[in-house]
Amino acid sequence: MNIQISDIGHVIQLAIAPVFLLTGVATKLTVLTNRLARIIDRTRVLEDRLKVSPNTEFSSELELLYQRSHLINFAIASSTACGLLVCVVIAMLFAGDTTGIPLDQYIAASFVLAMLALISSFVYFLREIFISSRFMRMQHQQIMMQQPPAPLP
Repeated sequence: MNIQISDIGHVIQLAIAPVFLLTGVATKLTVLTNRLARIIDRTRVLEDRLKVSPNTEFSSELELLYQRSHLINFAIASSTACGLLVCVVIAMLFAGDTTGIPLDQYIAASFVLAMLALISSFVYFLREIFISSRFMRMQHQQIMMQQPPAPLP
């Protein structure tokens, strides 16, 4: 098949929007992996402390961290699936346009699946944030209850 320069330019124009989406997904993966790294670091500290002496407070926090890590792992898996599907969309755009094979239904289906994976990733991420925020509020309330009231001026 004889491909013209203008045809290649047209295909590149079609593929630009998914590439921007791919950049956003990659940035989101960076955020998710950083959160997972912090969870892992805190888990290691708590596990070391529990080896020295059992403590129900540390055990409770450790259980919460395990729950958060599972949610982040699901979010990472969903984001990775989204990125993979976006790459498939880009490849099919090029293949379909250069070979003349009608891939429009496959491209649409892959894009919808990519969006579902992205939505799933955001849901897991949001759930992890809610759990983290709730734990932080509970810790704050516990500390405030242990402190004596501040004197009035």
